[in-house]
Amino acid sequence: MKYYGATLPAPTDVTKLLSRGLSLFPDKTALVTEDGSWSWAELETMSNAYAGGLLGLGLKPGDRVASYLPNSTKLFIHYLGAIKAGLVAVPLNYRYTHFEIDHALEVSGAKGIVYDRNRSEIIGATQLVSGLPVKIIADPGTCPGDDDVAPLLKAAPVAFPERDLDAPIFMFFTSGSTGAAKGVTHTARTLNWVISSVAKGYAISPADRFMSGSSCSHIGGFMTTLATWVEGAMALSPRVGKPLVQLEMMRKWRPTMVVMLPAALFELERTAQATAEDFASLRFVGSGGDKVPEQLEREFTALTGLPIHEVYGMTEIGLSHVNPSSGLATSGSIGRVSCGYVCEVRNEKGEPVPQGEEGKLWVKFPGTTTGYWNRPEATAEVYDEDGWFDTGDIVRADEEGFFYFCGRKKQIIIHDGSNIFPQEVEEALLKHPAVSSAGVIGIHDTVHGENVRAYICFKPGEERPSTLDLIAFAFDRVGYKAPEEVVVLDDMPINPTGKVDRVSLKKLAASTQGSAG
Repeated sequence: MKYYGATLPAPTDVTKLLSRGLSLFPDKTALVTEDGSWSWAELETMSNAYAGGLLGLGLKPGDRVASYLPNSTKLFIHYLGAIKAGLVAVPLNYRYTHFEIDHALEVSGAKGIVYDRNRSEIIGATQLVSGLPVKIIADPGTCPGDDDVAPLLKAAPVAFPERDLDAPIFMFFTSGSTGAAKGVTHTARTLNWVISSVAKGYAISPADRFMSGSSCSHIGGFMTTLATWVEGAMALSPRVGKPLVQLEMMRKWRPTMVVMLPAALFELERTAQATAEDFASLRFVGSGGDKVPEQLEREFTALTGLPIHEVYGMTEIGLSHVNPSSGLATSGSIGRVSCGYVCEVRNEKGEPVPQGEEGKLWVKFPGTTTGYWNRPEATAEVYDEDGWFDTGDIVRADEEGFFYFCGRKKQIIIHDGSNIFPQEVEEALLKHPAVSSAGVIGIHDTVHGENVRAYICFKPGEERPSTLDLIAFAFDRVGYKAPEEVVVLDDMPINPTGKVDRVSLKKLAASTQGSAG
């Protein structure tokens, strides 16, 4: 059985993101960050100059340029400028280690990077940044500020190249079950569909003030902000992980819509200073990137009187499911199929399952990724011959067309909305001279979605480190992906193919606390 979203009109051109706001009210506020508020006209002027400045540095249309910045005015100026200059923007997770930065730069073949001055030590530890033709230091705390971006914001206007709608425009890095982060490629055409569907699904209007509490180096915060601008609405983008700052921004700017990861929403509503009045301006509260815990729903509704509208999406496909912004959200559901999407629930043989039964979610949409950068074999694995995309997630649909998330087919751990694949953490632990084997799984956590637990075996005769030392060892190599706890085993369970049996580790975790550290 196929499930259809509402018809989506011809999508808005992502290369003209600011056009509606500029035509309606150029002097009104378009963007609010911690470093200030900016009108449509100011964003247009700064991004035009920045785009010309990038081209003046020798970059050419089609070149990839990475960004290693938190939510800030300069991050958005960079995105807008890169679009206008015909470049391919490559957002990097602001929590990346130097190993991960090098991997992303190598995969993307980036010619340049703009990075936060506060991350200079991490950048200095990379092997590839020093060899890039273009390196731009930014201070997100001020705009324009005294940094490498400032002169670019004063560059002379230039004639921008015509953008090929089917050429790459953004490359986001995501984690797969095979162990290596892949570059998810979007063109202007695919992003046109993604952003237009988000705008219609959330029913954004020019009167809205939309606050995204997620990192805009990820697809969630990114597409929400761009969809807000497409509709001529004000975008609020506070730094991630600062609930008090978010609360102050809400009190000053009174947003009408908020979308956050469950863990971030937990932190916001549990902030001691938060009151019902702080949320009184909201007409819509959305959450996605992980399963919304029942405890969060109960606490949030008790404080604010508002329901949480759960949504579902992926870097590769955009926002495929949303609880309607008008009316009550269906508790426990990720919502109905979004505008422009067609979905199907299939069994392992690829056959549609009866309504109400669990199966793998397949999606068809003009905005799905054109593929993984320089990975045709990985791209072929997620598409069938008819262009349907395999999400790898298990869902079920009820008779009213509401979908329910049941689990992940791929063994990805979702911690605070970030994808963590077990193999990478295992490989980091195995670099320790005392570790003979390692198996990593996710353990359910009410606040963070899942925490990372590692099971390890020691080599005989080697000096054994403490579990805290092992956690620190892993953190030096994979950063926030490091395990929160380590359990020591005498023997590691192995499956018939000779690999670590994570299914058995999951059963072990469910049956015993283990000797966790």
